[in-house]
Amino acid sequence: MNDRSAPRPNILHLLSDQHSPYVAGCYGDAVVQTPHLDRLAGQGVVFDAAYCPAPICVPSRMSMLTGRHPYQNECWNNSHILDSGIPTFAHALGAAGYHTALVGRMHSLGPDQLRGYSERLVGDHSPNFEGGPSAPRGPLEGTAGPARVSLTRSGPGQGGYQVHDEYVTAAAVDWLNRRGVERRSLPPGAPAPPFLLSVGFMLPHQPFVVRGEEYARYRGRVPPPRNPRPSSPDHPYLEWWRRHTGIEEVDEDEVVRCRTAYWALVDRLDAMIGQVLRALEENGFATNTMIVYTSDHGEQAGEHGLWWKQTFHEASARVPLIISWPGVLPATSPAGEHCARVVSALDVTATLLDAAGGPALPQLAGRSLLGLLGATDLPAPAPGIPRPGPAAWEDVAFSEFCVEEGWYQRMIRSGHWKLCHYHGHRPQLFDLSRDPDELHDVAADPRCAPVREALSARVLDGWDAEGITRRIAAKREDAKVLRAWARATRPADQYRWNLTTEMHYLGQPPRPVAADREFFTPST
Repeated sequence: MNDRSAPRPNILHLLSDQHSPYVAGCYGDAVVQTPHLDRLAGQGVVFDAAYCPAPICVPSRMSMLTGRHPYQNECWNNSHILDSGIPTFAHALGAAGYHTALVGRMHSLGPDQLRGYSERLVGDHSPNFEGGPSAPRGPLEGTAGPARVSLTRSGPGQGGYQVHDEYVTAAAVDWLNRRGVERRSLPPGAPAPPFLLSVGFMLPHQPFVVRGEEYARYRGRVPPPRNPRPSSPDHPYLEWWRRHTGIEEVDEDEVVRCRTAYWALVDRLDAMIGQVLRALEENGFATNTMIVYTSDHGEQAGEHGLWWKQTFHEASARVPLIISWPGVLPATSPAGEHCARVVSALDVTATLLDAAGGPALPQLAGRSLLGLLGATDLPAPAPGIPRPGPAAWEDVAFSEFCVEEGWYQRMIRSGHWKLCHYHGHRPQLFDLSRDPDELHDVAADPRCAPVREALSARVLDGWDAEGITRRIAAKREDAKVLRAWARATRPADQYRWNLTTEMHYLGQPPRPVAADREFFTPST
């Protein structure tokens, strides 16, 4: 590509929910079977220090859409509605001539369920409106949230999220097949408009329940947590969070069941990703498609005595990130090119815009990764989208998490240092080069005072905890009216997948292994 008139890549954007980067073969896990992600990694670049904008679903996802930090979006929890006047990368790519489609998970509340996409197939399982009716989940009621019940009701069975993702996979494959038919119907040499296809999976989000044959595949093979106990002394927020969610003490059997199911859920996610990649290849799109795989946040899976996300520990705030673009990004070994530089999910947003030649989003907080990665034959970057090279790249990423019970916190990863700021409480500081497991908080070490002070100033630059407190309180009052309205009027959900009680059960016997376990082998 020499200019913006050259063929632009299609973009396949794969986004899972709650996938720990520690549970994937291309990230070093020797137990989990992720052949399709591993092959994708072998074609591109694996990022070893990528961070989410927030260790919780809605704020993280809305930031990925807009390229702005959660405080700029004013989305801090899963009940907050993104202002529909804020443009997303789907708006920008549509403006650049892309056909944009979303299949599956987005987790955006409010009447705007497209957020810039031209079409959407298979919606979220949850109501579009805060206060709308939720589907009962039978024996798995309550297991999708951060509560002890998600650990006690775990093991072999079936969760509705697994069923949801099978519908998502089928719809994505069908979309690619139909797109392939359209492409083949054009006269020889006629260009087809590029597409953005975002595929949103629910897995491997809890419930920690997976079908019996898949659970059996990992029974007795998943190791225990590397660091199963809380640090001593631990931070007051983490102590409060364990009490608040009822996980101060967790039985060993629960740990084994939940981790076994989680590894199997990652396996299932990988198999479905493989079906989508196979459809991309079979329809002739693989050679001119940028593929991005990432997740909205991680999963702690018992590390530090913690589960789910909602903290700044590495297993929660770090995410897997793989980018493949044949002929443009380097792929130097079967294991893929690994990038150790610190990056943010907001940088992924900027990268999508840069690759597509889309207009820059206002207040874009990210930087394109293409210069860092040594991408070849690129056009000039679009105005307003920074594309620093390796020498100019700053190793920095931010994440934030605000809990209405009074915990307002923000993290900065800068170089090998990580500082966690807790408004009104002492900070945490970790030197990840010496302490990758975050066992030794050195915030009180006088030798680290210069680093602590510099990072404290940086993490608070533009971030006002008192102002955020007031805005969250105002949103809480607004939400009371919105919830009452939804309960009274029962507004129709524009895009919603029908989650039913029958999809949830525990303790069923194994069934035959599905044929989709066949590995996808790319031809390029």
